[in-house]
Amino acid sequence: MKRITMLSVSIGLAAIFLVGCNSNSLTNGTVDETYNPIINSATFVAKVDNPYFPLKPGTTFIYQGETEDGTERNEIVVTDQTKNILGVTAIVVWDRVWLEDELIEETYDWYAQDKDGNVWYFGEDSKEYENGKVVSAKGSWEAGVAGAKPGIIMKANPQIGDSYRQEYYKGEAEDMADVLSLNESVSVPYGSFENCLKTKDWTPLEPDVVEHKYYAPGVGVVLEVMVKGETQRMELVDIRL
Repeated sequence: MKRITMLSVSIGLAAIFLVGCNSNSLTNGTVDETYNPIINSATFVAKVDNPYFPLKPGTTFIYQGETEDGTERNEIVVTDQTKNILGVTAIVVWDRVWLEDELIEETYDWYAQDKDGNVWYFGEDSKEYENGKVVSAKGSWEAGVAGAKPGIIMKANPQIGDSYRQEYYKGEAEDMADVLSLNESVSVPYGSFENCLKTKDWTPLEPDVVEHKYYAPGVGVVLEVMVKGETQRMELVDIRL
């Protein structure tokens, strides 16, 4: 799983239909092979300001927590760089993970927001490290390349029961999310938050792994907890502007 859609009226409705019509089957753990989102670059905007997933260039989110392997630290930097994917200008987010002060993962993620406020995920360039050397690029994908397709990382108006695909590169990246709650209270080292969105994140590629994520309005992800398959709790400890 990853660490830490909007188009003209007619296309926007089509995209919503694509997400909505899959709700039951996705929740039941099956994958719709007919997934084919419509992307119209003219219906995307330059910034990402969805309240549950704001990406302001220059912002660094810092998370820390305990895993089965030790203390993990995750730094996510919203850069001022962009990448053109399928004609859409996506924001580049630099994501690094350390385990006991050793860099183990580095990823460049690509996000863009449509006019309706949906935040789309267009892919990632991911590398895993051991002893300072790259050992794997598994999980990397780019929408429009080798059959990979973008997904929605955060809906404009998420509702309980929503189920949606966050990414799609068959056999490599197939993360899903289900909305569980809209009024969670969360306390982490960075602060206490009300009215948080709670999602269940999962993938058919790892059916025995389930993660719950909590998003605070105006902040973004504040807490990630593995509830099945692994032991891990990552908390927001700082935001640097």
